[in-house]
Amino acid sequence: MSKGPGSRAGKSSGRGQRDLRVRVKTAKGRKLSSKLWLERQLNDPYVARARREGYRGRAAFKILELDDKYRFLVPGARVVDLGCAPGGWCQVALQRVNALGEKGDKAVGRVVGVDLQEVDPIAGAEIHQLDFLSEGADDLVKEWLGGPADVVMSDMAAASSGHKATDHLRIVALVEAAAQLAFDVLEPGGTFVAKVLAGGAEAEMQLTLKKAFTKVANVKPPASRSDSSEKFVVATGFRGRPETDQDS
Repeated sequence: MSKGPGSRAGKSSGRGQRDLRVRVKTAKGRKLSSKLWLERQLNDPYVARARREGYRGRAAFKILELDDKYRFLVPGARVVDLGCAPGGWCQVALQRVNALGEKGDKAVGRVVGVDLQEVDPIAGAEIHQLDFLSEGADDLVKEWLGGPADVVMSDMAAASSGHKATDHLRIVALVEAAAQLAFDVLEPGGTFVAKVLAGGAEAEMQLTLKKAFTKVANVKPPASRSDSSEKFVVATGFRGRPETDQDS
């Protein structure tokens, strides 16, 4: 991907060349990690683009790019976004499934977002404060959607412990839990999309998904930072809960 004006210009003796990267001075008491994070944010073209286009975060472009490739957010689809804060994925979904009915000749979809924390309202989406691991959460989700879901998506990540192996195991556990809810609420033929961290511990989860869906892809969209170990699993063509999970 070509670098935009927010990227650091290469060394050159040519006239007019200059370093366009925004630098942040380390104020007294500010940790170096905070300084580096802020500097990265200020120079991230996706952050700037999110501000221009009205999205609540750069993560919106990850689901945009995934949907551009796999086309699961279609007009009329019913979508549940697990761990939806701050709401960028919901914003993308409601536009693409025509939740506001702005595409008069297209079916009107529905978007439900759930999160442990309170999330500011989003016009066109229905947001609920809910622990999706709680008993009866699947029934509530289907009630809010008005039926089974066509898409279950999750950009959730556990709070970082600073230990890569531990963080990997935590996010795999989250994805497995999200997949279990997807098995309960998805319509046949539906899609499950979730963030994972590369690390090798997700082999069993991948096997389970391959039993439940006709196709399972693992992809790193362009909006995902190159220095991040995150990737996304996109499972399409839901066939039903795997037989080994029937009695679990």
